[in-house]
Amino acid sequence: MKIRKELWFGFTLVALILIPIAVLMPWGHMTNGHYGLLMLALIVVGIMMGFPTAFTLMGMGVFFGWLAYRSVNPALAERQILDLMVQRAYYVMSNDVLIAVPLFVFMGYLVERAALIDKLFKALHLAMARVPGSLAVATIVTCAIFATATGIVGAVVTLMGLLAFPAMLKAGYNVKIGAGAITAGGTLGILIPPSVLLILYGATAGVSVVQLYAGAFFPGIMLAGLYVGYIIILALWKPSLMPPLPQSARLVALPALAQSLAQRGRNALLGLARALVTDAGVAKRGVLGQLIITLLPLLFVALVLGVTYSVATAPVVVDTTGLVEAGSAFTSDVSEPANDNQGGLSEPPSDEAKVADAPQPPADTAALPAAKTSAAAAVPAVAPSLPAPLWFWVMLGLCAAALVVLYLMWNWQRLEVFKMLLASFFPLALLILAVLGSIVMGLATPTEAAAVGALGGLLLAAIYRFINHWREKAADAGPAGVAWTTLKDLGLILKDSSFLTGKTTAMVCWLFVGSSIFSAAFALLGGQQIVENWVLSLGLTPVQFMLLSQFIIFILGWPLEWTEIIIIFMPIFIPLLPKFGVDPLFFGLLVALNLQTAFLSPPVAMAAFYLKGVSPPHVTLNQIFAGMLPFMAIQVLAIFLLYMFPAIGLWLPHLLYK
Repeated sequence: MKIRKELWFGFTLVALILIPIAVLMPWGHMTNGHYGLLMLALIVVGIMMGFPTAFTLMGMGVFFGWLAYRSVNPALAERQILDLMVQRAYYVMSNDVLIAVPLFVFMGYLVERAALIDKLFKALHLAMARVPGSLAVATIVTCAIFATATGIVGAVVTLMGLLAFPAMLKAGYNVKIGAGAITAGGTLGILIPPSVLLILYGATAGVSVVQLYAGAFFPGIMLAGLYVGYIIILALWKPSLMPPLPQSARLVALPALAQSLAQRGRNALLGLARALVTDAGVAKRGVLGQLIITLLPLLFVALVLGVTYSVATAPVVVDTTGLVEAGSAFTSDVSEPANDNQGGLSEPPSDEAKVADAPQPPADTAALPAAKTSAAAAVPAVAPSLPAPLWFWVMLGLCAAALVVLYLMWNWQRLEVFKMLLASFFPLALLILAVLGSIVMGLATPTEAAAVGALGGLLLAAIYRFINHWREKAADAGPAGVAWTTLKDLGLILKDSSFLTGKTTAMVCWLFVGSSIFSAAFALLGGQQIVENWVLSLGLTPVQFMLLSQFIIFILGWPLEWTEIIIIFMPIFIPLLPKFGVDPLFFGLLVALNLQTAFLSPPVAMAAFYLKGVSPPHVTLNQIFAGMLPFMAIQVLAIFLLYMFPAIGLWLPHLLYK
């Protein structure tokens, strides 16, 4: 029987772990520390062999924890290990941070079924038709937007595999390019909030999830930008890999109003303005509505610039509350303290002497007018408004130039594409702003914001299902029939989303229970202390420690999934961070960026298997793996940039919360 290459790779890794254990372990005189290292190695082997991770963790933790208790008091070992299981399970159940996991997962499944993403992808595809590699670029941008509404990698990759992959193959795109764009874009949900990984890391490391979300925002945008930049450069270098769209594929069917006005001119803004002030034979109300939609980019830019100007030129308020005007409350006729030893050195006065010799207010201070004193103390000194800085005027000029170019190119086709973008992206943007904005601005906890997001996802699914059914069945059924059909669909959506949410949440919670028992047993055996002593004995600098830790996490991402790495190995790294002066928040951002390799690295590479499940039969797993490798290299570059420029991740949380 021929064994696949993936199995050979897995067996080789298992052998590389088991052979050193068999050779180097002192089997005749094993100590607790040796048992701890053996437990750590065996858990990796067990997971790679395909055993359920959560129950493997629990089983290993219970057995080796029993060995630890047995070495101290054999009579109480069974009772103590059972008590440990109950305590660890209760600790996980009482962790408030984990409540956000099922709510965010539920929101993600609802948004996935709200029929938003297919419309968003089509609109982005048409809007970016002139960009090299437009289909791949639209795929990555859609994945990045979808990732802000759901942290479920499998859902994003599967949905985009159904929407974007057939479109790219039909347009003549290289299979590897299409597969790499979908899998890499789908994994952005690991980093971009509301990431479930960041919730689990925050719960494991004791770091604020709110600050992690704020810190992950710009690294996520940076990584998506690097993906897009790679696609555009590759499309310019080798156009045969990503052929441009034909002109016929860029056309959008125009409504009757646009067709009538398009005969009088190509520019939509000028045509709508003329139709509003002259008799063009069309309804003025429709023209006014289209003109307002056309001016939305101008209104949005004006609003942003107005807020920016008000913040940049805000006057500096100097609060003088509590300050007292010099000489208003104290008299100046305070006698000098006597010095009886003028000719030599004397002992410094004691604290009691300092207090006794300090100038005292006169007895009639209380008789001063209270109103005058309080008024002088409470009036703040208000400085005039600051002049607008140079960067504001530069930004104003750039925005004005961009708007001029936009409206010069604003034809009737682009107006329809903009309306498609508005209809598909605007509701999702409101949901994202409501959830992430309330978290980052401190208006709600992640759990509260996740509950609001779940409700918003349910409303979006109901509204879009109703609109779709109304368009399809308006001629056959009245409002009551459409409403009844929508309710039935919504019931199925709730059923499927609830089932998938329960399945995902159960996996995460059991992983946490197993990890908690495993970590407690590892600490009882002294394994954590052995690892710390070994790392400290190397004499590493903070830079060397960061390189070593990230390299280990990168290697672990090949055979293990990110959940296993976070839950098993983060409790080993986190106690070492204070010894090297590493910020746990910054370390978490690096880990989140690094752990995307767990979804893009063979042989596990779950993103590849998600895509393979919905791909045409002729697309092989090796082609998908090959397409992911360049994006893995981009991830390494992103890790390097974040490490060299920590402000990419730390600027926003320091600005908001320090």
